Amino acid sequence: MFENHLSMEDLGADKWPNVILWAAPVMFLLVFIEWGISLYQKKDTYDKKDFLAASTIGLVNVGISALIKAFTFGVALFCWNIVPWKIPATWWSFIFCFFAIDLARYWAHRVTHEQRFWWATHITHHNSAKYNFSVSFRLGWTQHIKIIFFVPVMLMGFNPFVFFICHQVAVLYQFWIHTEYIKKLPKPIEYFFVTPSHHRVHHGSDAHYLDKNYGSTFIIWDRIFGTFKAEEERPTYGITKPVTSYNPIYLVFHEWADIVKDIRKAKDGKEVYQILFGKPGDEVIKNREIREQMEKENAKPKAPSTTSPTPILVSNENSLLKKED
Repeated sequence: MFENHLSMEDLGADKWPNVILWAAPVMFLLVFIEWGISLYQKKDTYDKKDFLAASTIGLVNVGISALIKAFTFGVALFCWNIVPWKIPATWWSFIFCFFAIDLARYWAHRVTHEQRFWWATHITHHNSAKYNFSVSFRLGWTQHIKIIFFVPVMLMGFNPFVFFICHQVAVLYQFWIHTEYIKKLPKPIEYFFVTPSHHRVHHGSDAHYLDKNYGSTFIIWDRIFGTFKAEEERPTYGITKPVTSYNPIYLVFHEWADIVKDIRKAKDGKEVYQILFGKPGDEVIKNREIREQMEKENAKPKAPSTTSPTPILVSNENSLLKKED
């Protein structure tokens, strides 16, 4: 077990393995194999421009991760140093830490779908109309601020090395679930783990698939917290307001730009808060403008009617259209 108040040099953080970088060549190989299979079967699983956009976004993300690596380690190390309890680096601590991280990932993922500010960090992962291995590369460049959701796990006293490895494995797990070529797996696996079938539902823009299956590695969190949905028909992939651009910068920042536009039109702080932390589809400004327009129309004085009144027959009056006997 480590002693208190250690530095990154003491932990040998510079020598820790980067699991994702090691796996990158295999991931790209699998992408091209999947693409080749889709071409052979004449399926539209891949789009060249979409793939290039995803790859560019992913490569920039790798660079950002490298730049903020020291900061991420620093947060984990700070938490490790301030808590009076320590969990030793043993085989069972890896298992415990992995489950704790996965639960944190569930809630972080759920919040990104339920609050517009956080949705802006995540929308890039969903704005492709395709579903293939390369979609796993499409991670917003601002997603790194979600480290705040993992501070409670760091404060549990896990060795920073244990946290680092478990977090990387959890991220790496996401790659293989982004495919249509793996159908449903045996029931015990489908019940406990997140599978491609579960995650296809999550990427669906169909009304009954929205906001379902937030699990990262374990689908049990969705079953426990009521957000599970089994796959039925093939989902319609993408977002409810499809994007038509393949520009990586637009794909990363278009929701942030829309948020800024809405904030500029906000009337007060309450509206700003609703824009930032309401549900992504709340349309705060648009709905308010519609209400104001309706109020204006209702407030206008109504012009007097110019139509003649319709004659009403009393019970003992003969109709003019009825022939007399």
